[in-house]
Amino acid sequence: MSMNKFTDQQYLTTDQYKDAGNLDARLVIHKRFSTNPYGWFNWIFDTLAQFPAGANILELGSGSGALWANIADKIPATWNITLSDLSQGMLDAAWRNLVVTGRNFKFEQIDAQSIPYKDETFDIVIANHMLYHVPDRSKALAEIKRVLKNGGYLIATTVGESHMKEIADWLKRVDNDNDFSPFILPFTLENGREQLGKVFSQVTISRYEDSLQITDVDLFIAYLRSAIRASEVSEEELAKVKTELKKELKKNGKIFISKDSGLFIAIK
Repeated sequence: MSMNKFTDQQYLTTDQYKDAGNLDARLVIHKRFSTNPYGWFNWIFDTLAQFPAGANILELGSGSGALWANIADKIPATWNITLSDLSQGMLDAAWRNLVVTGRNFKFEQIDAQSIPYKDETFDIVIANHMLYHVPDRSKALAEIKRVLKNGGYLIATTVGESHMKEIADWLKRVDNDNDFSPFILPFTLENGREQLGKVFSQVTISRYEDSLQITDVDLFIAYLRSAIRASEVSEEELAKVKTELKKELKKNGKIFISKDSGLFIAIK
């Protein structure tokens, strides 16, 4: 399978992320079956909470607004938050998810490679699991640095190279012709520091300890069907995976999937 789907903006906006359906199918798995009870979004907020009360914040690739929907009751009233995405469908979903919070978010369609704001506008830029989708990451990082104030922060989350590696094993069992190697991504916890270090003065990394123990095969199949890497797997092959997963669940009472996620803090 071609790995350039991860950075193909046409595919991402008209297919994979034309609306929130695929992303929601993946989020529900993490919400239902993650073993760390603290929660990924709470963990990200702990990092954001260290920053100034009156912060001007831009999120790039905000998707369906899940970060803010999950921490709505914690967001300081003084924060000025702009959510942006390349996909208008995602922005529509974010607006629907967040209008109920009563908070005044701004929504804007933005390509991270060309951010339509003046130099030194923001205190914080957030890129949550999205930099690996950007075709020209060096251009995007230069743009992020430009719109950040001196001393401003980029919070960039991503995954490690072994994240959910068991999924590749399941898919490989039914399809040996495609490459389902775990996350051959252009921006990971392993290679992200070097990329950020070329642009920002200081870069630190933190990992979030977690895994999945899945007990609903249908939800897991919906997850697989939504994933970029599985888009070339036929329904017949997915049915075989489903049979295998049901055997695994009956035998062990759960389907274990390892996770490796974390964030970089980069300072201008």
